[in-house]
Amino acid sequence: MFRWKATAALAVVAALALTGCAGGGKSGDASGSGGARADRLTLISITAPTSYDIGAGAEWGNRSEYFEAVFDTLLRQNAKGELQPNLATEWSYNADKTVLTLTLRTDAKFTDGTPVDAKAVVASMERFRDGTSPQAGTMKGNQYAAADEHTVTITLPAPDPALLNSLSLAQGLVAAPSSFSDSNVATRPVGSGPYILDTSASVTGTTYVYKANPDYWNKDAVTYDNLTVNVIEDTTAILNAIKAGEANGAKIADNTTISEVEGSGWAIASNELDFQGLLLLDRAGTMAPALGDVKVRRAINMAFDRQALLTSLQSGYGTVTEQVFPKSSVAYDPALDTTYAYDPAGAKKLLAEAGYANGLTINMPSAPAFQTSFDLIKQQLQDIGITVQYTESGTGNFITDMLTPKFPATWMALQQDPDWQLINFMIAPNATFNPFKAEDPKIDAFIKTVQFGSTDEAAQALKDLNKYLVDQAWFAPFFRVQGSFATDANTTVDFWPTNAYPSIFSFSPKN
Repeated sequence: MFRWKATAALAVVAALALTGCAGGGKSGDASGSGGARADRLTLISITAPTSYDIGAGAEWGNRSEYFEAVFDTLLRQNAKGELQPNLATEWSYNADKTVLTLTLRTDAKFTDGTPVDAKAVVASMERFRDGTSPQAGTMKGNQYAAADEHTVTITLPAPDPALLNSLSLAQGLVAAPSSFSDSNVATRPVGSGPYILDTSASVTGTTYVYKANPDYWNKDAVTYDNLTVNVIEDTTAILNAIKAGEANGAKIADNTTISEVEGSGWAIASNELDFQGLLLLDRAGTMAPALGDVKVRRAINMAFDRQALLTSLQSGYGTVTEQVFPKSSVAYDPALDTTYAYDPAGAKKLLAEAGYANGLTINMPSAPAFQTSFDLIKQQLQDIGITVQYTESGTGNFITDMLTPKFPATWMALQQDPDWQLINFMIAPNATFNPFKAEDPKIDAFIKTVQFGSTDEAAQALKDLNKYLVDQAWFAPFFRVQGSFATDANTTVDFWPTNAYPSIFSFSPKN
């Protein structure tokens, strides 16, 4: 499926082949297993890194394992998605949340022997901010300074409720400044992380081999002496590798293979990170006047038998939903998931009240790789009198055509990011997936409170925003998709609730 987090390219490759914290942190080490240790962990990933240069290719999602192996982040998330100390042991904001102060640990060093100090952190953050990595834009306008050897300040142009969460992801990666001038920086990472890339044993794009960093500051967190990540895009090839015992853990890109995976004696860990459904983009009716009427948008929501779609498209692996905020969000309300019951007759009545008793036509893009989804959407909308006219964009142009924008509505699968990221990704006037720049005074007010209000005020604004979005039918979600990761009988994993790939720190050998 299409899966967009920060770059369309990754979403298409994956298809074809972040709980925030606004308070201060407590001093201490990121937790490790402290238990058994084994020789090697072999993992299967569905995509390779584009570059180890944090200013050019740093990504999380399905590529997090490559970067987490060799670099430390300033903060880390545990298996529950909660923020933990890492290179930064303490953090605090000033009164208006425009200056974040980070206290760094004093015992970390890069694999080239240089210390991880404030100057190195500032240089890394500036490289990310000024680079071309997919999420570089999230750090634009930030200014970084080394207050002393182990204290960094981040000055923001405006409060950023997502900043702390971001520092546990690609935005928080710290690399040795000495590597920035190296012509091989894309393939020879120099970090302070738990592993060192063995370039002589690795094959770019295919196999990545790592050896445990003997000088890593948090040795208890490293449970394997060696780590190998093999890139396999084809779902059949992944299944064959599992059956042959060629790995300890594998990303499952096709949930229809789960029964065979489990039949091979492997266990499935899961989360629900993405939702699939319709994006009703033209909410002002500039291209498709009917979509400017909330009754039409509500009728569209009532047209879909969500449980049947989940069964047909995902073999039942997932949960039906009618909201774009994830269960981990303070905005999430389970009651909202029963707002629009499957009711074709009621949907027709709403269309008639909106002046479309004789039906209407909506143009949408399509791509051959996802024809089953497009066919089912067309069928269920036809049942209430809406004719879908598809224009084939092709896989390569699907997102480009959507964001141009060339279509008033579209099927899509999007990651349910933590609150502030989600707002700026899908809802705010300048959000990436709001190509018509739709806005509403009430929504704008909610967003302002989320950004500038107190913790309690922001939480209530998020709840109110989510309820209003569902009431106004800005979207027509179908279900949250189960993200699946398989492990063999010798391996356990705690799957992040906020990322497509488990943390390498969450794997451990069974005793």
